[in-house]
Amino acid sequence: MELTLFSSSFCEPCIQTRAVLAEVKRLVPQATVREYDVARDTDKAEANGIRFTPTVIVADDAGTEVFRAVGVPTLAQVLVAAAKAV
Repeated sequence: MELTLFSSSFCEPCIQTRAVLAEVKRLVPQATVREYDVARDTDKAEANGIRFTPTVIVADDAGTEVFRAVGVPTLAQVLVAAAKAV
């Protein structure tokens, strides 16, 4: 399963989201966390329809999106999404 964070350098909520994803990674070690800065990774952001930061996408091992959050997700939201992705 992959947790992808689309962020921007000036985004305070992105810092909060990184903390949520770090806790998910601690609780679910098999999760892969990737982060893309929308200013540097514009092609990746556009391909994923990113309009706001932070945006978190949880995908299963086949790459199918099972969850998307715009804004800071709760730990519970991401953990439920991770369970769906397994």
